[in-house]
Amino acid sequence: MEVHVTVNGVKRSADVEPRTLLVHFIRDTLGLTGTNVGCDTSSCGACTLHVDGESVKSCTMLAVQADGAEITTIEGLGSDGEFHPMQSAFMECHGLQCGYCTPGMVMAATSLVAENPDLDEQGVREGLEGNLCRCTGYHNIVKAVLSVGGAS
Repeated sequence: MEVHVTVNGVKRSADVEPRTLLVHFIRDTLGLTGTNVGCDTSSCGACTLHVDGESVKSCTMLAVQADGAEITTIEGLGSDGEFHPMQSAFMECHGLQCGYCTPGMVMAATSLVAENPDLDEQGVREGLEGNLCRCTGYHNIVKAVLSVGGAS
């Protein structure tokens, strides 16, 4: 089947098997490897990206389901060679260690802040509970998210 999507502002199309997961389409077909495969069971969130502005675990969606969609991956989050504020916050607040979960965590966090600009610590922890990090203990991740969009 042919899939037509706009990824990071660029129209793309490709023939895919109907059973191809969106994460594999993004990584293997389009060559955007910032989106990681962590579990293929939707448990970890490493594959999180935005589909039509919504945070989606791309291992739970078929590429053909995204036909016609606007997709943003971690590679397209910043603009004009600059990091997105959430990416900068993760660096400044030391919200990453090995970095494997970071793309999915950043994508989920940007969506969370956009939907809930007045988050508190508990709201961030609950909002990111579908994204696992095995390195940081979450304290600095929460701090990073709150520095971008927290209750004042």
